[in-house]
Amino acid sequence: MEIKTFLVNPFQQNTYLVYDQTKEAILIDCGCFSKAEQNLVVQFIDDNKLVLKRLINTHLHLDHQFGNKFIFEKYGIKAEANVEDEFLLKSVSSQAASFGIKAEDAIPLGAYINEGDVIKFGDSSFVAIHVPGHCPGHLAFYSAESKALFAGDVLFRGSIGRTDLPKGDYATLIKSITEKLLVLPEDTVVYSGHGPTSTIGYEKVNNPYL
Repeated sequence: MEIKTFLVNPFQQNTYLVYDQTKEAILIDCGCFSKAEQNLVVQFIDDNKLVLKRLINTHLHLDHQFGNKFIFEKYGIKAEANVEDEFLLKSVSSQAASFGIKAEDAIPLGAYINEGDVIKFGDSSFVAIHVPGHCPGHLAFYSAESKALFAGDVLFRGSIGRTDLPKGDYATLIKSITEKLLVLPEDTVVYSGHGPTSTIGYEKVNNPYL
């Protein structure tokens, strides 16, 4: 499994394009905001002759889904996320305005992802893990075979997600991380929504919040 990271938008968000030897690919948290950022993703897909199959979201805060409409218009693929985060789609433009950013309203989801769902592409797959706390519908995507965890904004290198946004809850977040993520193998690589990668083993020992 190959992972291409795009650092995008004013929030310095990590957009992940994941693919394997079959050339089938999925996008995780497409936060592309500018035309230049969108072009980088398209160019990489074209240059590597990839076939984009799905667009999935760990959660629906605006910086993680700026590019969802662009992907639909370019590839005809709608985003998938947990239903409990769907309320965030109604206020993208107003959220953006509060940061001095102009953004278009979001388009509806194409499908819902629930705890335990398997996201398949090519010869690869992820299992969806429900990890609320940063927001109620937050998901993480885990591949045991590739030892990879796409953690969104739940777990960062040396830190955790903020809980002061709508429907965030600190106790719930800590419970999610402890019971759902820290039980994974210690050599699992954590790909976060912002910042560098980490491992479960590193966070168990070094994260001051845990």
